[in-house]
This record gives sequence, C-alpha cells and structure tokens, in this order.
Amino acid sequence: MKSLKDSYKLHNGVLIPCVGFGTYLSAEGDVAYNSVRTALDAGYRHIDTASVYGNENSVGRAVRESGIPREEIFVTTKVWNSDQGYKRTLKAFEQSMNNLGLDYLDLYLIHWPRIKGKEAQWAEYNRQTWLAMTELYRQGRIRSIGVSNFKPHHIESLMEVAEVLPMVNQIELHPGLLQEDTVGYCKEKGIVVESWGPMSRGKLLGTGVLDPIAEKYGKTPAQVCLRWHLQMGFLPLPKSVTPSRIEENANLFDFQLMPDDMAFISSISIETGTGMDPDKVAH
Repeated sequence: MKSLKDSYKLHNGVLIPCVGFGTYLSAEGDVAYNSVRTALDAGYRHIDTASVYGNENSVGRAVRESGIPREEIFVTTKVWNSDQGYKRTLKAFEQSMNNLGLDYLDLYLIHWPRIKGKEAQWAEYNRQTWLAMTELYRQGRIRSIGVSNFKPHHIESLMEVAEVLPMVNQIELHPGLLQEDTVGYCKEKGIVVESWGPMSRGKLLGTGVLDPIAEKYGKTPAQVCLRWHLQMGFLPLPKSVTPSRIEENANLFDFQLMPDDMAFISSISIETGTGMDPDKVAH
C-alpha cells in the first residue's frame, strides 16, 4: 500500500481503499460535513458511516459536493439492529439512500448480530436481513455486502442459508485486542477485515507504550498504530473531526515498521477494548 487510494480486492472483485475515514460520533451538520470534506481533501477515498450515527445527510452532502467523481469514493453505511428483518432492511436501505443522496452504495453492512429484546432470534433476523441485502446487491444498488461485529459462528449461521459470502467484516481491532480467531476465520474465507476503533478510541495512545517506536521513525503514535494495521493486512477506519489529525492519520505511506517493532506492537497486552462482546451485548 503506497497511498490512500491503494486498495484491497474483495472476493467479488470490487476494490476497497485501504484506509477508511470513520464518522462515528461526528454530529450531523457542520461537524460531520466539514470532517468528511477535510478527509476527502486530504486524500481519503473511503468514507464509513451508519444509519444509527445520524449523520448520513451530512456525509452524503460532503461526498456530493466534494468535486471528486462519485466512482472514486467508496461509501459504506450499515443497517441498524431495530431495522433487521427482510422488509425492514429494504425500507432502511431506501431511507439511508435518501439521506445520503446517492444513486448506489459501495458497501452495506449488518451493524451487530444480536438485537435487543430478540436475542434468541438473532440467527433468523440476520438471515432475513442478509436475504434483503443480497437482493439489493444483485440488483446493482449495492456493490458489496458484509457484516460488522460478527464472530465466526455468526457468519457460519448466516452461511447455512446464504448464497453470497460476506465480503467484509468490520470489527473492533487494535493492539491489545487482536481477535485472532475472527481474523483467522475471515482470512481463510477471503473476507476483508476492517478495524473500527483502530487506536482503541485513543486509549492505547494515552498509555505511552507506542511513544518509543514513534520517536524511532519520526512519526506519531497514531501513525505507528495505523501503519501496524496496514502491515497486518487490516483496513483501519480512523476517525477525527480535527483537521490536523485527519491529515496526520493519512500520512502513513513513507515509512515501514520493522519486523521486531511489528512483533512488539502485536504483543501489547494492555486492556484497551470497549468490552462490547457481540455474544454478550445486544442493540
């Protein structure tokens, strides 16, 4: 990977830019709009949002008004748990597309596997949601489909009836939380792994554990962490609303972490996860 425009290839042949710009907690309005415009100006070509973030309108407007050809920007959104089910998913998709103001979507994800109040029926809801997404995919309205926060057994349950394998699994992933079982499963199946919270929402950076490595390469701890993701073969989704940090997080391609530094980062055991285990939480 030599630039933000370089891509991973999904198993259906679609190219997905190797770093995405996350918009979680970026408030609808000027905050979300300006951060996405800043990211696009800095070279990002992959924007990640979700219906539950409440900022699809601003994200879509920023994409449309950027002056960048639509086909050069990869846009992801997600179906929220309360919208799972065949008919609800179709309706939720139309709402998201109206919010975004786009003619097609590049990637649509199931946000979480378990639904609050319907925990025992999670498998059937996932399957019905996936059926709707598969229809939209085959109609050409979505270029690729995937899941988020799914463990291997969630995907296996889905695949008992699904005709299309997920192309992406977006999970919480960072030093200190490697999710080796899920990552290994996804690699075996050809599913691209995206990392949300790639810097543990700032927790890891606050520990100082990456400071010596950052000093060695003349980079920031954030850049070192994101570079680790890329060299591990992951697709990180850093987010910020601060222009200087948005640009900093894009500057990842003029250095390479040495094997011993990669090994050290991978061995970090500081507890930095959110504790949101997909088998234990429902939304």
